[in-house]
Amino acid sequence: MKTVVLVAIAALLLAACSREEPSRGTAITNVTVIDAVNGVRQNQTVLFYGDKILAVTSSDSLFPPPEKIIDGSGKFLIPGLWDMHVHLTYDDAFTESMPALFLAYGITSVRDTGGLIDKLRPVVEKMRAPGAIAPRVFYSGPLLDGKYVVYDGKSRPEIGTQNASEEMAEQQVAALQEAGVDFIKIYEMVSPDVFAALVSAGQSRGLPIAAHVPLSMLASQAGPAVDSMEHLRNVELDCASNAAELYEERLSRLNNEDGVSGYELRSGMHSAQRVPAIRNYDEERCDRTIASLRSTIQVPTLRLVAYPLRSSYDHPDWDEALTQVPEARQEDWRTATNEWLESTDRGDTTFARWSLSLVGRMHAQGVPIGAGTDTPIARALPGFSLHTELERLVEAGLTPLEALESATVRPAEFFSLQQEMGAIEVGMRADLVLLNANPLDNISNTREIAAVVTKGRLLMPENSY
Repeated sequence: MKTVVLVAIAALLLAACSREEPSRGTAITNVTVIDAVNGVRQNQTVLFYGDKILAVTSSDSLFPPPEKIIDGSGKFLIPGLWDMHVHLTYDDAFTESMPALFLAYGITSVRDTGGLIDKLRPVVEKMRAPGAIAPRVFYSGPLLDGKYVVYDGKSRPEIGTQNASEEMAEQQVAALQEAGVDFIKIYEMVSPDVFAALVSAGQSRGLPIAAHVPLSMLASQAGPAVDSMEHLRNVELDCASNAAELYEERLSRLNNEDGVSGYELRSGMHSAQRVPAIRNYDEERCDRTIASLRSTIQVPTLRLVAYPLRSSYDHPDWDEALTQVPEARQEDWRTATNEWLESTDRGDTTFARWSLSLVGRMHAQGVPIGAGTDTPIARALPGFSLHTELERLVEAGLTPLEALESATVRPAEFFSLQQEMGAIEVGMRADLVLLNANPLDNISNTREIAAVVTKGRLLMPENSY
């Protein structure tokens, strides 16, 4: 994406442009339309008005003629992108600027996977306000953790909450539904009984369920019970030849005889068991585990878990991206960038390499893959990092079209919205991204943004055509 385009779109968003919608809609003509449902359609005219796509046709003779016409010759139109794993309130320095950054990079919908309701609700309400220029937002409320809470506000920001019993779990989900959440998110420290209670409570209320694999369970046990799994975390144990031994050790550690914090307890187990599990990889066992997950969307966040191999710091556009970081974080991010680029030590890359391999293996065996980033955790710039994730998914074995599917169709499926979102068809929501280059030639071309359509509103820099 050219700097002038990004800055112009972001400026337009932040100015909260209030121009009225054209009375007869907007048409993008002579454009190549690409989506994972219909494939490639050349020389198309796409007409939208309000928040609906009204026509997708090979003809540019629309009657009545649209109020505004954009010549899409030589350009490519894809559905608006999703980021399936963000935390809008994790870092206050980013919260205000996130909507503009997401839209500037073509992300028209986000799934917030963890934040305290009282802090998150005002942010969501502002993004959903009539006329607001912001992505569609779907949120879970807090991480539903166990007796010990990882994100407890002490060792880590407070975005989690305790569920020490089945009764507490039931009450928590009931309260979240009353608060208006779109789904729930189960975290790693829950016991099997509490996990089952949370799943039951979510399902009985029609709430989709995202989850980490609890440390007290195996991926093949927990995965089939939920709608999406995050970060590939704890799958490695269920793929190890000595899984039973590692699992017993893990259960013993969970007794927490030393009384350490939830964060220390979880991190200690990851550090002690992750690499040994991978080194004892059992292909046949892992294939059985993968088979159990064929109905569960995997959101691997490869830009995070595989960063020692392919960091955003190395991307040619990273210097440009850094200009979008809020002033309060500029120095920290630039220091981290310089330290990374000057260092030759990338640490242990075992998990990074295994994660790329596992995603490829899952994909080859029919497991659905979703695109998410964990923004803004671990210096994930809102918007920018979703394109990095698409690149990593292609590196793992997805085709560019399948990578687009992970950021368009899969999130719509999670919310059972595939009849409204994820493709460019008549009647679908008017969320679109116009690109200057073909993303099927190179997935990095999703960064080459000419214009964004969000909820039927066209955002484009003046004189960009």
